[in-house]
Amino acid sequence: MEIKPAWYHGGKPESASAPAPLPGDAPLEDRVIEAIRTVYDPEIPVNVYDLGLIYTLDIDDKAAVSVTMTLTAPGCPVAGVLPGQVESVIKSVEGVSDAHVQLVWDPPWDRDRMSDEAKLALGLF
Repeated sequence: MEIKPAWYHGGKPESASAPAPLPGDAPLEDRVIEAIRTVYDPEIPVNVYDLGLIYTLDIDDKAAVSVTMTLTAPGCPVAGVLPGQVESVIKSVEGVSDAHVQLVWDPPWDRDRMSDEAKLALGLF
């Protein structure tokens, strides 16, 4: 049996509230980012976007989304799952024709990639 942190509840922190959905006419990139923000690292109470795990996000003229992402450490136990979750939520965004997520380890992730909101949530300020 795996023991989850006290804040863990179904893949995201109990205190995390769902962001208000963006209007359908919001730019596709903004809607994709909001979708990615619903995916949480199960060991850290911050979404993968604000953790700085998303290195690139490209949308071509056919609305296919390509993402390059990393994880906090190469030995991360969710290495086989988290990229697929990101790809799945991107594909669920209306207007996206396809999505592909590539997992990379170079450059290695570090805390400087985190948003200020993530640093605040983790008490790093």
